[in-house]
Amino acid sequence: MDVEKYLTEAGVRYTSLTHPEAYTAQEVAAEEHVSGDMVAKSVLVHADDKPVLCVLPASCKIDLGKLAEALEVKKCRLADEAELGKVFPDVEIGAEPPFGKPYGLETLVDTRLSQCRTITFTAGTHRQAVQVAYDDYAALAEAKVLDFALHL
Repeated sequence: MDVEKYLTEAGVRYTSLTHPEAYTAQEVAAEEHVSGDMVAKSVLVHADDKPVLCVLPASCKIDLGKLAEALEVKKCRLADEAELGKVFPDVEIGAEPPFGKPYGLETLVDTRLSQCRTITFTAGTHRQAVQVAYDDYAALAEAKVLDFALHL
């Protein structure tokens, strides 16, 4: 997925960012000199057998029990790298953008991230990120906001 093309075609204003390789959302936050609370990380989760894309601050982790309860499913589990590669074949593993719709996935955003004015996220590689207004992101992502993260 060409994230910048996707944003441009949707009419979303963004700032393109290039940085040294960063393999975690917290590393992206450090490279871009922004709080981990404002950097979105994407996590593929299987809610029962249905894959969903969870988007949360880099400074948090998913509470799988809380997520299962919010989704009214029996069990949630994190996807493994092989599953990530199948669902997101066009981006680097670990640099999945926070948009589930182009991949046929529902997008869930944690309430903490929804309170940010702007967010930063990877643009499909470990060297590129973009910064957008949260409201613009939310409109494009058509995300459902739920409380499923725990602050680290």
